[in-house]
Amino acid sequence: MFKKILIANRGEIACRVIKTARRMGIATVAVFSEADRFSRHVDLADEGVCIGPAPSKESYLSMDKIIAACKETGAEAVHPGYGFLSENPEFCARLEAAGIVFIGPKAHAMRAMGDKIASKKLAMAAKVSTIPGYTDVIEDVESAVKIAAGIGYPVMIKASAGGGGKGLRVAGNEAEAREGFQACRREAKSSFGDDRVFIEKFIEEPRHIEIQVLGDAHGNLVYLWERECSLQRRHQKVVEEAPSSFLDEATRRAMGEQAVALARAVQYQSAGTVEFVVGRDRSFYFLEMNTRLQVEHPVTELITGLDLVEQMILVAAGEKLAFAQKDIELKGWAMECRINAEDPFRNFLPSIGRLVKYQPPAEVPNQVRVDTGVFEGGEISMYYDPMIAKLIVHGATREQAIARMRDALNAFVIRGVSTNIAFQSALMQNPRFVSGDFNTGLIAEEYPDGFNAGDVPHDDPAMLIVVAAAIHRSYLERNASISGQMPGHEYVPEDGFVVLLHDEQHAVVATQVAGGFDVAYRAESFAVRSSWQFGQALYQGTLDNKPFCMQIERIGLRYRLHHWGTQADVMVLSAHAAALQALMPRKAAPDLSRFLLSPMPGLLTVIAVVPGQEVKAGEKLAVIEAMKMENVLKADQDCVVAKILANPGESLAVDQAIIEFEKMG
Repeated sequence: MFKKILIANRGEIACRVIKTARRMGIATVAVFSEADRFSRHVDLADEGVCIGPAPSKESYLSMDKIIAACKETGAEAVHPGYGFLSENPEFCARLEAAGIVFIGPKAHAMRAMGDKIASKKLAMAAKVSTIPGYTDVIEDVESAVKIAAGIGYPVMIKASAGGGGKGLRVAGNEAEAREGFQACRREAKSSFGDDRVFIEKFIEEPRHIEIQVLGDAHGNLVYLWERECSLQRRHQKVVEEAPSSFLDEATRRAMGEQAVALARAVQYQSAGTVEFVVGRDRSFYFLEMNTRLQVEHPVTELITGLDLVEQMILVAAGEKLAFAQKDIELKGWAMECRINAEDPFRNFLPSIGRLVKYQPPAEVPNQVRVDTGVFEGGEISMYYDPMIAKLIVHGATREQAIARMRDALNAFVIRGVSTNIAFQSALMQNPRFVSGDFNTGLIAEEYPDGFNAGDVPHDDPAMLIVVAAAIHRSYLERNASISGQMPGHEYVPEDGFVVLLHDEQHAVVATQVAGGFDVAYRAESFAVRSSWQFGQALYQGTLDNKPFCMQIERIGLRYRLHHWGTQADVMVLSAHAAALQALMPRKAAPDLSRFLLSPMPGLLTVIAVVPGQEVKAGEKLAVIEAMKMENVLKADQDCVVAKILANPGESLAVDQAIIEFEKMG
């Protein structure tokens, strides 16, 4: 067994690998960029080596620096995690040439599965179901149109070297096929340096289901059931679960056996994932094979009881699998939500900054798990992906898993950056998802105009009103106890006040009792009991003997309540103050239409206009780089540039003015 391994990655996956290595008694080496010097994975590892500046190409993508770090520290093997160099066959080969073990598949398997055209041909040879299509190189647009017509519309046009939704179009007719073929070639050339594309049948109402495989160097191969990854936004996975609610036993077994057959065809060693698209009739077709550990691997671990990182390390050390297919159990149901630093209410724009508060839900063995690479006070950087944590739950049934996920999301406190927790909470309540009757189009269909607060209305507004009243009454009691009472002039808090929620006034009476408050509202009485202390972000207790957990923030005179994805700003006033509040004039919002504002924090890389320039609607104005993505800002109407207010190379804050326009009209 290895004595020391290096993790060629960062963030939560580096922490995840370190956790297993430590349990196995293996020393670990973290590599880090200058931006990650004080990161959690560096603190957890036994040793750390700085490998360069923040940009990935100068640090985490530098093979020379990582190999040098191995030699410097005596690391015998490298675990690549996912992303970065994890599926780079050259990296694997160079490590082996240097006498360092790659904890993953061999380079030949990566090469075979890394090219979509080549992998599809291999799948066909291994008798794996493949989508009807044309896998040879398509030379020109006329050939593409002819091939598409032969397959039958709708078709999908895909870049051979594609990924992440780049170089992909769906065409429903000849005109769309012409346009899509040309667009895919351009995107593929720009993004991957490879303009080859192929065409295949587009599967309607598709579900994205993948099979986890595991093989050793002795010819043993097994599949570890499936993961459903159909909840996607712009081809990026959002929620994963295992098993799938859609598959029957016969389909599950057939998919698993075909995944093993494909892995055997390339003599696969280590953990890998064979991805399938599954139609509404449960017909399934090979998509691609990911020759690495997947982001969503924890759900497989929870339903099988296996540690996939441990298995990868054992296989890389030359050991045989200690179990056969018949030994692998499928226990209960697991789900994973990716918690990202992004603002769902601003079209999921990335959010960077300091984690002023980071309080994940308490971990419970076999129930709630949090994989993370951050800590309170740490910084979410503009240089890397926006993932803060992975929240994973397990239950005896799918219904129990969903309930646990809702409760865990409710208790996940993050302040300082925006997150997608509200969006994840909305998905956990979506009737289509809860019923299991969904496909990869659910998010686009349910939220066609983006996500907004109206998508997560609270199903019990009275609960928000009653709890706000109890919280306010607690503050009044504290104020009375510390305000310097004078004998004969004691301040006794009033029981009755008015709660302002969504611009509506609600009269309540909150009476202090043992362990909490009784709140009268609309001729009903509600028993709120809690041991909450001032300063705590979570208000936990019972409402009419039913347990609940709500996040609270005090913002000026308001209370901000977070519950099941709903964010509500509430004011609690005396009856007199509420009457005066109703008379207050509303301040008009400032007119910012003459300014181009930064929609996100990031690095301004391009200013595409100059003062005095006439700009047409749709023209590029500026480019902001954040979290490995370029965001092009375009004019939404014809205008004339008056002033440039920011310069390329400048780090921008949210809503910082970049360009001022002359007043139009």
